[in-house]
Amino acid sequence: MNHSERLAAFVALGHHLTQLPDEEITELAYRTRNQNPWFDRPNVAAAIKGIAHLLQEEPLRQWAARYRPEPTTPRQIGVVMAGNIPLVGFHDLLCVLLSGHTLLAKLSKDDTFLMRWISSELVRLEPRFAERLQFVERLNAADAFIATGSDNTSRYFEYYFGKKPNIIRRNRTSLAIITGRESEHDLGLLGADIFRYYGLGCRNVSKLYVPAGYNFKELLDSLAPWHHVLEHNRYQNNYDYNKSILLVNRVPHFDSGFLLVTENAQLVSPISVLHYSQYTSEVDLVDQLTDVAAQTQCLVSSGGLYPGSFPLGRAQEPGIADYADGVDTMAFLAELA
Repeated sequence: MNHSERLAAFVALGHHLTQLPDEEITELAYRTRNQNPWFDRPNVAAAIKGIAHLLQEEPLRQWAARYRPEPTTPRQIGVVMAGNIPLVGFHDLLCVLLSGHTLLAKLSKDDTFLMRWISSELVRLEPRFAERLQFVERLNAADAFIATGSDNTSRYFEYYFGKKPNIIRRNRTSLAIITGRESEHDLGLLGADIFRYYGLGCRNVSKLYVPAGYNFKELLDSLAPWHHVLEHNRYQNNYDYNKSILLVNRVPHFDSGFLLVTENAQLVSPISVLHYSQYTSEVDLVDQLTDVAAQTQCLVSSGGLYPGSFPLGRAQEPGIADYADGVDTMAFLAELA
């Protein structure tokens, strides 16, 4: 296959995903939820919609045109995929195959069904991908590596993969900047950033930066439409547990009935909990954000007005060139000797 044929296959996949019947998405969600209870229908549907968005023809072609169309020497790329949200490993799959290399994918036990399903759909549309897309348990044959995991597993990855070209991703999370001038509508949009995928993704907002003395009532009222997250028994168990911890330890917090908001310097918050820090000036805000830049996946702010931020509600809608950890995967693959 040449580059144009590979690109056409992914465009066809995107078109196919936009036309999936509701009953097929329901069946996919039912089957994948048996494997991972967090992957319910709304989140599976959101993930599929997000991938279809990535595969829109014109943006995809413009993005792909920035890179070398064919590798000097096709390589076998070992990819250790995460499984925290549905189909989170797809972007790596896309990059490896579109760049002309062979993918050796080690799937997360939390997201095997959906990744195998979408791969089979791609191969059905373009059978020649079958020899370029392999699911493996061991990556010994790989010439280069892309691995996504926690700070702990990254040390393991560095030990085993460090002698070959690699991208190793670590823990990151996402942050929201609140100015106090947001409308009720703006604040409502933030709900998708916090609650989509139940807060399990690195693009989920786990912490707010708010002006000193900020009144949280309007924010909590605006997030009320997301109260249905409490219907998920695992989310409710987390909410009940974290609420009891805050109460027993007498930690000041706000409680919406399904979300707990507490001042905490930590970036990553437990499921059902949102941390916040206060800032006293623009300079103070910049200083605080600079201190945590290496642990930040993305920022959101009203209208995306803060430099480098996404609009509220768009954290889980990355574009095709919004690379995880800010590392250009396609450039890495293009530069392999």
